[in-house]
Amino acid sequence: MKNNVHILTVPFEQRKVLLLSDLHWDNPKCDRVLLKKHLDLALKGGNDVLLNGDTFCLMQGAYDPRKSKSDIRPEHNVNSYLDAVVNDAIDWFKPYANIIKVVGYGNHETNIIKRQETDVIQRFVFGLNRECDTSIEVGGYGGWIVYQFKECATIRKSFKIKYFHGAGGGGPVTKGVIQFNRMSSFIEGADLIWMGHVHECNEVIYTNEYLDNKLNVKLRNILMVRTSTYKEEYNKGLGGWHVERGATPKPLGGRWLEINPERTMKNKVETTTINAMTYRI
Repeated sequence: MKNNVHILTVPFEQRKVLLLSDLHWDNPKCDRVLLKKHLDLALKGGNDVLLNGDTFCLMQGAYDPRKSKSDIRPEHNVNSYLDAVVNDAIDWFKPYANIIKVVGYGNHETNIIKRQETDVIQRFVFGLNRECDTSIEVGGYGGWIVYQFKECATIRKSFKIKYFHGAGGGGPVTKGVIQFNRMSSFIEGADLIWMGHVHECNEVIYTNEYLDNKLNVKLRNILMVRTSTYKEEYNKGLGGWHVERGATPKPLGGRWLEINPERTMKNKVETTTINAMTYRI
C-alpha cells in the first residue's frame, strides 16, 4: 500500500471479487452459516475478498455503554474479551486468508481504538498473515483499491475502487442512495464507489459526460455500490433496539463484483476497455 492506495496486479482476464462489509462476526446475531457459505464459494472459485469495515461488533467490553449480556457469545465472555474475539477470529478466518486482500475499518473498530486504545484490525490482520504466511493489507476507514490488469509491458488497464465504510443513517426511503450523490461531488476518477454501514444492498449507475484527449464527447459509467450485513437484528419484529427504533428488516449478504477487461480492434487500432457489474450474492 502507498498513500492509502492498495494496488493489486492481476492477469488480463475476468476478475471476480466478493465485496463484504458489516459482518459483525463476533455478534450472536451474525449468520455465520451464510457467511461461511459465501466465503466457501469465493474460496472454491479462487476469488478475491475485500472487507469494508465492521468486520467485528465489539460492543461488550468494559466502559462500553452499549454492552448487553445477550449480545456476547459464550466463548468471548471472559476477562480478556478483546483478545478472545481476535484470537477466535484468526482461527475462524484461516481457511480464507489467501483470498482476503484488504481489510478496512468501520465505526465499530475505530470506536474500540477510542475506548480501549487497541487496534483490533491491525491485530487481526497481523495474526492471519503470521499464521498463514499471507500478505493481507490493512486499509483505512476509506481509501482506494486499484486492480491493474497486465498482460505485457504495453498492455495494462486499471479499475479503480473508492471505498468508504459509510456515515450517518440510511433512511427507510432512500436506503442510503443519496449519499452516493454526496460522494460523487468530491470523488473523481473512480470506476466504482463502495460503501456499507447502513446495512442496505443496492447498486446505482451514474453516467458522466466528458471530453477525451481528442476532444470527442464520451460517456462513462460509474458504479455506486452499497453492501449490506450478516447481522440479523429484526428477529421477526419481536423487539429489541433495532425494532424499537423503527428500523426495517435488512437484507443479508454481500455483492459479487465482476471486472471484465477486453481488447477490441477498430480501424486497425487496438484498444483496451474494462466493463464491470455487481450483483447480490
